[in-house]
Amino acid sequence: MTKTIAALLSATVLIFSGCGSSTGPEVAKTGYEGKKINTYLQGLHVDVDTAKSKLEAAGFEIVATYTPVKGGTTVIFTNSELKAEAAKPKRAQAAILRLFIDDKEKTISFNNPVYFGKAYMQGEYNHAVFNAQLEKINAAFPDLKPSVDVWDFDALATYHFMVSMPYFEDTDLLGEGTNEELLAKANAYKKGKLKIFQMKLSDNSYLLGYELGSRTSKFTSKIGRANAGLLPWTIVIEDGKATALSAKYHIAISYPLLDMSGFMGIMTVPGAVVNDLQKTFK
Repeated sequence: MTKTIAALLSATVLIFSGCGSSTGPEVAKTGYEGKKINTYLQGLHVDVDTAKSKLEAAGFEIVATYTPVKGGTTVIFTNSELKAEAAKPKRAQAAILRLFIDDKEKTISFNNPVYFGKAYMQGEYNHAVFNAQLEKINAAFPDLKPSVDVWDFDALATYHFMVSMPYFEDTDLLGEGTNEELLAKANAYKKGKLKIFQMKLSDNSYLLGYELGSRTSKFTSKIGRANAGLLPWTIVIEDGKATALSAKYHIAISYPLLDMSGFMGIMTVPGAVVNDLQKTFK
């Protein structure tokens, strides 16, 4: 029975079809090479307090909660292992995981740590670290299933939606100055009401969760509330620059099944995201 349960838990992370091109050397073989991997882990509804308690019992730290859509809550969480990886230069985005609790649809949806870890850490991806987070989540929430959203594991480190679209490293520049000046602006803008969380990762890097304008953030209702956990947006302050993942990249990798028609339906959103966030650092 134990072996059967272990096999079922492992199965939640993979859809065994398709392949992608190799993106370079791995720290170690993962077993995911040449396969598709699910973006999310989904399950039956639990309330926010219950979810937070389960996560804390599994060794995670609750960073913040946020309401991205009516009747939905994003729970942002981390632990020392994730923060240690994210403290590496230009890897701050890997510091957090997200759980979206949908009270309307009565479902929950976790970011798959392996999927996003591979995308954000790229050539520095350490499978042991991110797979350990997956195992903790599966143990705390044992009935999770793989999402229909998938992508080729091998292609995640070089993910982009299509030719001429941004990669992970093509970030949006929001402002420049000393780290201290940028943090002060982020905390002062609109009296800090838009800042959801602030996390120090090293003496030189910080990750902030930030709220977009009310009109901008409505795009999730158009392309699918099930993945609304990509909000709040995150800002990295590092080396005297405030940056954010390119809006086109962040939306596309969070909605891997979104086609060109879907993108055209929200064509003004990426520009609006940058505009919203740049106001903070003027």
